[in-house]
Order: sequence, then C-alpha cells, then structure tokens
Amino acid sequence: MENNRSSQKRKLKNDIVLAVVIVVIAMAGLLLFNFLKTPGDFVSVKIDGVEKYRYSLSENVDTVIYTGKDNKQENRIVIKDGKASVVSATCPDKICVGHREISMVNESIVCLPHKVVVEIVSADSGAKEPDLVV
Repeated sequence: MENNRSSQKRKLKNDIVLAVVIVVIAMAGLLLFNFLKTPGDFVSVKIDGVEKYRYSLSENVDTVIYTGKDNKQENRIVIKDGKASVVSATCPDKICVGHREISMVNESIVCLPHKVVVEIVSADSGAKEPDLVV
C-alpha cells in the first residue's frame, strides 16, 4: 500500500512538472511571436483572391469597397494613424466590423460573405521570390 501511494505521488509530481513546462514553452513562443512582428507599410485589399487596391499606412484614407454582381455589397475601410479597420459593411454577420485594428505585417481582416480580405503587407512583399518551386 505504501509503495502504491509513493508511486501516485511521483506521478502527480511528474504531471505537475510537465504542465508547468508546457505552459512555459507556450508563453515563450507567444512572446517570441509578438516580438518578431514588424510594422507594415501598405494595406492590400483583395476581392475574391485578387488584389484590387493598395493603400499606404502612412496616409489617412476613408474608402468604400464595392463588391458583388451589382456592386451593392459595401465594406468601408478606414486607415488612420497607421492602423486599418473595417468600420461598416453590408454583410449580415458584421464580423469584419467587430475585428480590431490591424497594423503589423500578415495581420488581416476578412469579410467572407463579400470575399474581401484586408491585409497588412510590407514594402518588399511583392519582390519576394518563392521559397520552393515544384
């Protein structure tokens, strides 16, 4: 009986150590991920997967993007103080409107019903060569 209790305590101690190690690794990864983020230079607006507009983050812009067959679908995009956001949309769920402002490279706001992606890109994003050609 004594041996069984000792074994259970050792297992519990090992489980606690494992949990702490996992939490520390996860926190370190999160800090590293946030530390490596870089500020963007442009806002790329893609409609149905194709870039239609590109705006500088250094300028204040307030524009409406029209999509759909009759151009009746609207997304109002505002770029102010180096941050971009979707402030209004005619989509039913308005998830894009509720998204926080974006300003770092590879951050994006997506409006699925209108097939609009607002993404932050760097100045050299168009000059990159592919990592692998198959």
